[in-house]
Amino acid sequence: MKLIILQEKLKEGIGVIERISIKSLSLPILNNLLLEAKENFISLTTTNLELAIKWWALAKIEKEGIITIPTRIFSSFINSLPNKPIILESKNLELGVECENYQTTLKGLNYEDFPIIPQINKEESILIDSRSFCQGLTQVVDIATSTTTKPEISGIYLVFQKGLIKMVATDSFRLGEKTLSLKNSSSLLKEYALILPQKTTKEIINIFSEKEGDLSISFSPNQILFESQMPETPHPQIQVTSRLIEGEYPNYEEILPKKYETQIILPKNEFLNQIKSASLFGGKINEVKLKINPKTEKIEISSQSSELGEYHSYLSGRIEGKELEISFNHRFLIDGLLNIKNPEVILGLTGVEGPGVLKPSGDESYIYVIMPIKAS
Repeated sequence: MKLIILQEKLKEGIGVIERISIKSLSLPILNNLLLEAKENFISLTTTNLELAIKWWALAKIEKEGIITIPTRIFSSFINSLPNKPIILESKNLELGVECENYQTTLKGLNYEDFPIIPQINKEESILIDSRSFCQGLTQVVDIATSTTTKPEISGIYLVFQKGLIKMVATDSFRLGEKTLSLKNSSSLLKEYALILPQKTTKEIINIFSEKEGDLSISFSPNQILFESQMPETPHPQIQVTSRLIEGEYPNYEEILPKKYETQIILPKNEFLNQIKSASLFGGKINEVKLKINPKTEKIEISSQSSELGEYHSYLSGRIEGKELEISFNHRFLIDGLLNIKNPEVILGLTGVEGPGVLKPSGDESYIYVIMPIKAS
């Protein structure tokens, strides 16, 4: 194999694929990336057996070939080079790297030992705006929690239907649901419901959130493929293939409140600032109390710590329904508010021990459900 590529372009590709390369003593090949020169393209691939990322770029290919080399050392060396043409040339299980006055040789492993990346049929696929999809995932991804007892809630639940995508995550104490409109869903022959691992979701956001254009999503029974095209060509630029989490996601719609005893419309930033201030005195259970008074149209926000002292503030809002006093975990409240971009937020309450709901005013596409701290 022999090829020539600009340092800046190769550095970009390594940045896409290197994060999932893992240090494995039992499978040393997983420490490596697969580098292939074929036709007019260079490709880089890494995998951790759950997730695989493949990146392509145009390059001057003088001789086709394939080799696997250690990801970390290759990345560190390429990042140290000037932005000049790099010559990559392999012989047997070694890769020579040459750039201006820099030169090195890296020892690789047999490429035939590199794990096979599953091929997914692209006949069942949809297109969605890459940035919108990633922004939606951002609103739910951090809600999921790693757990071995309930692996199904350690991922993001995605439902693909004609006309929309639902994204859901929960940790049993709170739940976020984001709904996106889907313009190009006519190719879907049926509804797809799947659980995407949280790590995969974070990689999707990291890789595709700044990409312009459409993201292609293709389905198989236990795998999913995300793919972006190279600009002005029909060739893929990045592919992310991931296993799915097995199991049945909880019927979360059962806990979504249908009506509220009390509903308040509040200025989001001021509410967020007051909750952050109250969090300084939240104590060991992160408790913040809300006392809602419909007559005065004010909320009293308070917290108390036996070691630090206490906090009180007041916030005006438009309040409908009953007077109510309720406590929440301030960290969960803050997370929900940070996921809402609108200047006004609706807080719906179903009672002292029922779930509370945060959502943007005038926007039904996002809902954040949070369980209160029960009075002891």
